[in-house]
Amino acid sequence: MISVVIADDQDLVRIGLRTLLSSEDDLTVAAEAADGLTAVDLTRAHHPDVVLMDVRMPGIDGIEATRRIAADPTLTGTRVIVLTTFELDAYVFDALRHGASGFLTKDTRPAELIRAVRLVAAGEALLSPSVTRRVVREFASRPARVLRPHPRLGTLTDREREIAGLVGEGLSNDEIAARLRLSPATARTHVSRAMVKLAARDRAQLVVFAYQSGLVD
Repeated sequence: MISVVIADDQDLVRIGLRTLLSSEDDLTVAAEAADGLTAVDLTRAHHPDVVLMDVRMPGIDGIEATRRIAADPTLTGTRVIVLTTFELDAYVFDALRHGASGFLTKDTRPAELIRAVRLVAAGEALLSPSVTRRVVREFASRPARVLRPHPRLGTLTDREREIAGLVGEGLSNDEIAARLRLSPATARTHVSRAMVKLAARDRAQLVVFAYQSGLVD
């Protein structure tokens, strides 16, 4: 059974999400929060598999709540999906940087939301290559971009650095394989090794590390 905490300051949104999730045999709503601090407290109390986190909430916002959850060593099994109103919300990259496994817009179709919860609960990143490209393009254009190389960047081989950069550009494993003339299995292995060496919890975090380390042009 996949347990979910819902965090949103709008009653109707919480009711709708609870009704949708509870209708599935393999999903259960562990708790609901109307503000960021309560979301963190309830996540620590229930250790859910997934948190559906609104961005704009009273107290602390969803970005700070996500950061606290991702930084808590007792919550390593919990994944956060950030809910945004707009696909390129100004907070999206910050959410990913602070530990979110992906994001959904609030007009996502019910079946897609259910699929997303299951996907993230299974340890996958909810960040498709096309979305990655748009997000990185948006934030790479910021004039105040400051590089913060990952402290373990030097442990990557030249090939792993190259592939991490391609992940950061939004390429899928198959696209990386085609670009570098590798087998898809080899590309997947290099991606996995880069994630392990940089301690990236999922592909979304590897994208952030690649971007911050200057591996993405």
